[in-house]
Amino acid sequence: MNNNGKPKWLRTVTGLTAVAALTVPVLAACNKGSSGDDKTERVLRIATQYYAEEDEYFRQQFTEIFEYNNPNIKLEIVSAMNPNQYRYGGRPEGEKPEDPYAKMKELLNSDNPPDIVMMNFEQLPDLIANNMLQQLDTNITKDKFDVSDIVPAVIDGIKAVGDGKLYALAPTFSSQILMYNKKPFDDAGVKYPTDGMTWDEMFDLARRVSKGDGDNRVYGFAFNTYSSGSKENLFYEMDPYTSSLQLRMFNDAVDGLTVASPSWEKVWTSMIQLSKEKVLPEPIDYSKMDAVRRAAMDDGGGYNPFQNNYFMNGRLAMTLGQQYSLNEVIQANKNAQNIKGYTPIDWDIVTMPTHPEQKGIGGNVYFNGLMGINAKAQNPADAWKFVKFINGEDWARLKSKSVNMLVSRSKYIQPRDGLQYNIKAFTALKPAPVENEMSKVYRQYQNIGQIRSMGLQYFKKAIDGTSTVGDALKEWQTAGDAALKQLKENPNAPINVMPKASSSMMMMP
Repeated sequence: MNNNGKPKWLRTVTGLTAVAALTVPVLAACNKGSSGDDKTERVLRIATQYYAEEDEYFRQQFTEIFEYNNPNIKLEIVSAMNPNQYRYGGRPEGEKPEDPYAKMKELLNSDNPPDIVMMNFEQLPDLIANNMLQQLDTNITKDKFDVSDIVPAVIDGIKAVGDGKLYALAPTFSSQILMYNKKPFDDAGVKYPTDGMTWDEMFDLARRVSKGDGDNRVYGFAFNTYSSGSKENLFYEMDPYTSSLQLRMFNDAVDGLTVASPSWEKVWTSMIQLSKEKVLPEPIDYSKMDAVRRAAMDDGGGYNPFQNNYFMNGRLAMTLGQQYSLNEVIQANKNAQNIKGYTPIDWDIVTMPTHPEQKGIGGNVYFNGLMGINAKAQNPADAWKFVKFINGEDWARLKSKSVNMLVSRSKYIQPRDGLQYNIKAFTALKPAPVENEMSKVYRQYQNIGQIRSMGLQYFKKAIDGTSTVGDALKEWQTAGDAALKQLKENPNAPINVMPKASSSMMMMP
């Protein structure tokens, strides 16, 4: 979240406004007559959690072109939360924080209910379970709206939540892939990664290409390109590995942790072993890095801006990435002659590794603009018209120019800048299933994330060898049980049960 309470990704505004302005007449021509000859003025209300009526980004991203093509339809953006509520001052001491999702549900059931609801993917199961969304399949069939071109990562993920039915659609998305540098594989005489690998198969490749010492060490894998190699980062970075396993931190009753288990022990053991083998990056010596930077500047030249990016500086064989990660490599390669110390990378991508027990589940898929129609919509016809429009081909063709998001229609997902790489790796895997009950728990207990942060202290003990993995997990479970008891007694109070070593470990990630 940023300081205004909006999700972090909202701060990235792409340069599509100019493109939209140029493309509007084309879309208008394509859709001429789509409004029929009906000149009746009417209102279409769109509910969001944070966007407000005056939010320029939301309108640029989702509504401007529709408004241009449908001047008789007035769009109203209705925010469940006041986006400026704490802008001019923090929340008063003792005031219970509001639940944005609870406020959204109130809005959907209000006397003046909105027609469309924009939601997060983890909220979709609960909205469906409470019969708050209209099923879209009837409209899709009636209008012969083609959804066959929507990529599996989107359509199958949404259908899985709706028991095979569609209650929402998302026009754009982002997903993770495995990006690799071909040189370490060529140097080691090892075959390149392939689509459909398991995590263990990928880790085996990572071990085989890891070699060298000190500053010449080439690492096999990192969860992200800027991994610092620290124990703290590894504790949080391994989320993509654990998310598709659906490892539970606490039980259904939320009165006990479940981390002292063979599954958790296997995960920690695997990560710690990879760290000890130096398959994962070692901690960065920032003082040494500063010295290198100063020396480069003293020589009258610049320094390599990617010196702490193991993948970009050629010292990392494989890493997880997203659409913007590719753009970083593409732009660096195009401008290599202007980047001192940078060598262009010969790269490609494959699907994110999966677990055998969760085949086809790729972990982190983010749906941008996920919208459905309120079951109590006052204007359901125009609501469907809008949902159909932003999920249609014309809209996808325009938005396919984005460097941060991918459109959901496969026809318009193409490699950038005329390059040849495995673009389908982004679209093949479904998101990890949403656990509806767990989503409720995190909304009910505002500070429950602190219990996860407690685990860092015990993970460090295990990786340092001062405790076995099994014993460290048992300690975390004991401390976490006490913390859960506090939460049950006072859901909004900070947790006072602290690990022995340092209260700083209670910080949220």
